[in-house]
Amino acid sequence: MAPTLDLPTPLVSTEWLAQHLDHPNLRILDATVHLAPPSEAGQDWSQTSGRPEYLTAHIPSAAFADIIDDLSEPDGGWFTRPSPERFAEAAGRLGIGPDTAVVVYAANVFWATRVWWLLLANGFDNVAVLDGGFGKWTAEGRATRSGEESNPPAQFVGTPRPELFADLDEVKQVVEKGSGACLINSLSPEDHHATETINYARPGRIPGSRNVFVAALLDPTDGTFRSVPELREIFQEVQAQPGRKVTYCGGGIAATGDALALRLIGETDVAVYDGSLREWTSDPSLPVEVG
Repeated sequence: MAPTLDLPTPLVSTEWLAQHLDHPNLRILDATVHLAPPSEAGQDWSQTSGRPEYLTAHIPSAAFADIIDDLSEPDGGWFTRPSPERFAEAAGRLGIGPDTAVVVYAANVFWATRVWWLLLANGFDNVAVLDGGFGKWTAEGRATRSGEESNPPAQFVGTPRPELFADLDEVKQVVEKGSGACLINSLSPEDHHATETINYARPGRIPGSRNVFVAALLDPTDGTFRSVPELREIFQEVQAQPGRKVTYCGGGIAATGDALALRLIGETDVAVYDGSLREWTSDPSLPVEVG
């Protein structure tokens, strides 16, 4: 039996991954998705699987994690988190079992943080995101492979943690009471303060929310997450607020990047509002702040 491989979660370096690449219990996942915003009002964002790029070049032994289909709930809306049963089946097909360790990467790291968060929310802790992702891996001249790869099927085991996701009712209560949680918008300052938009049903943000732009969490030189002291400074206003931290964005993807950073700086009661602005702005009875 192979020795266990315990990850220094929630991030691992490219150097660490290179040193452990051949460990039999390691499962590497490429979770790349490409999004393009609408060009005019009334259109939706286009979503394209990253599988073609994966087939061209990926980290050796990586399997492709299909967020668009396998790791989302069909007919549940845009990238809605899958049911525990659907997730367990998909994770098992990816070879994720009780004795495995999982490292996730993507062309845009926040697809990797989405899979990381889904695994945590389904009771699987031995998972990390590759810091710097595929871009840093290739910039360092590390090996890649082409074609499809897979892992032996496994029995996924985990007890779901529904508290890692906030639903519409919870966010409504926070807004109505003005307390109970700190709401954090992961989108850009321009989106946070927007007075018009074609991206969502209405412009604006959820009332009372703070803005921590997820891209600001990364070092622009290599795409790695900033140091813990730097992240604490970025989240200083958020950490000064009492209680639970609830992140949101447009559709629950970028929000998982803020969630990872909050975990890095020691916050334990963190949730992602999965419906995010797509759900909130589509209900004209719900208030928004603009400007």
